[in-house]
Amino acid sequence: MNMQVSIAALDIGTLLAGYRSQKITPRAVIEHVFTRIAQAREKQVWITRLRDAQVFDYVRVLEQKSPQDLPLYGIPFVIKDNIDLAGVPTTAACPAHAYTPERSAYVVQRLIDAGAIPLGKTNLDQFATGLVGTRSPYGACRNAFNGEYISGGSSSGSAVALAMGLASFSLGTDTAGSGRVPAAFNNLIGLKPARGLLSTSGVVPACRSLDCVSIFALTSADAARVLQVAQDYDATDAYARQAQDVLPFSQQHFRFGVPAEKSLQFFGDSEYARLFHASVARLEALGGTRVEIDFEPFLQTARLLYTGPWIAERYLAIRERIEHAPETLLPVTRQIIGAGTQATALDTFSMEYRRRELKRASEAAWKQTDVIVTPTTGTIYRIAQVEADPIQLNSNLGYYTNFMNLLDLSAVAVPAGFRADGLPFGVSLFAPAFNESNLLALADKLQRASVTTPGALNISLPNELFENSSTRDVIAVAVCGAHLEGLALNHQLTSRGARLLQRTRSAPYYRLYALPGGPPQRSGLIRTGTGGAAIEVEVWSVPAQHFGSFVAQIPAPLCIGKLELADGVWVSGFICETYAITGAQDITSFGGWRAYLEFASGII
Repeated sequence: MNMQVSIAALDIGTLLAGYRSQKITPRAVIEHVFTRIAQAREKQVWITRLRDAQVFDYVRVLEQKSPQDLPLYGIPFVIKDNIDLAGVPTTAACPAHAYTPERSAYVVQRLIDAGAIPLGKTNLDQFATGLVGTRSPYGACRNAFNGEYISGGSSSGSAVALAMGLASFSLGTDTAGSGRVPAAFNNLIGLKPARGLLSTSGVVPACRSLDCVSIFALTSADAARVLQVAQDYDATDAYARQAQDVLPFSQQHFRFGVPAEKSLQFFGDSEYARLFHASVARLEALGGTRVEIDFEPFLQTARLLYTGPWIAERYLAIRERIEHAPETLLPVTRQIIGAGTQATALDTFSMEYRRRELKRASEAAWKQTDVIVTPTTGTIYRIAQVEADPIQLNSNLGYYTNFMNLLDLSAVAVPAGFRADGLPFGVSLFAPAFNESNLLALADKLQRASVTTPGALNISLPNELFENSSTRDVIAVAVCGAHLEGLALNHQLTSRGARLLQRTRSAPYYRLYALPGGPPQRSGLIRTGTGGAAIEVEVWSVPAQHFGSFVAQIPAPLCIGKLELADGVWVSGFICETYAITGAQDITSFGGWRAYLEFASGII
């Protein structure tokens, strides 16, 4: 077996290909992983490692099955120790709280049934309360790149284990950023799905109405494989939601929101500021159009999370312990969660009303953009700094993360470069709930444009690209007349699931005419060598399966051809045969159909 080539990164795609071609076996892979674990630098990753014999029990089950039949056959993974694994203690980083479940968490069982092999339970900030990875009686989990720095939390051990090559993927949780911050600090993909998409049955609650199970992976393709298995609907989970289809956005022509400069915060870290602006430039190079957004509704929502009802919800989750055995909690955990008794019922309703108002205000951004990008965090700290100021520095790390679940968004943390000192930097892409595939597709492009290695491994990123038919099978179509948003024929687009991508202008080589006939009135756009102008157009994404029926409704002399936009990009779009301009009114001077209609209505 060519182990050196086949499992260097332990990425899922390579392992599955090796199993299916019979070049490697799960037993050989697990033995290789055990060697890595034994040789790994101590980072305070583990709370409970499974005994070798326990792991090989899973291997023996797989040896009786075919790799062709199981989507995660022989894939080793680790589990944050607030998520149950049958027969293994769950501590939530509080030894006095430990219990041994008879059944695995719903998500964990789904993964095992799909062929994945659990290796153990990993360290975390106690009761998942923290973004630093230092709030654990099992020791401060250390960054995979530099042990003097924090790993990020609360899913600290899960991120560091993956970054060091001790597993192929890992599970965390993400209520306030716990699955994204450690991903950013350890050069990983960190997927926070929509609330309820992954079951939280068998997960120790932190803030139950907001908790999410998250996925750490080396690449978007790996994250998507795990998500596909894990997202099965759990009818026993009161907070579970069925997966919902969302409209795809073009991966070639997309609009991405960026907070106004006044809202960006880097806490004095000029390197993170530089890297973020470089990421924005990369997104533009990948086909994105930058849109400055009002970020204040998001920031104001973030400030709600550690006040009033949501702290009370954390208190409720561990009420018995904090009231009757407070000494079993770390002082910082007790201080934060202890404030939960101060919220009244009046406060709860008041805060919920405010959250709803801010959510509505934040929705203005989605009328302008397909996705928003921010730094995952504004900076990173040394462990000693956090120990000296544990509350404020932890709060700083939540600046770009705390609003996500309160606003019902999906997000993915993406590796986006390195500081001069070698520490990773990451950005977060986010969009309304259930946009996981759209986000992973863009994350894959951005990761590959930004870094060349996964985690802290000295190897190249796996070659496997993320493939997603829902984001790939769309056709960008430029419209210039009655199909513009809100006009007479726009329903022919929206009824087919088309989505507005951008408002722009054509290249300055076109003339626009008002064609005779109607209703409705129609425009005709003709390319001309000289004397042309830039005409107002909208670009819509039309699902490929509906493109034919859309085109079939277009009457002569109009047709779909290729149209050049102001930025030099060519897209499919409405053009007019030249014979039709005889007797038509030249309205090029208006610059667009809307302006002409406003003028014409004034005359009438």
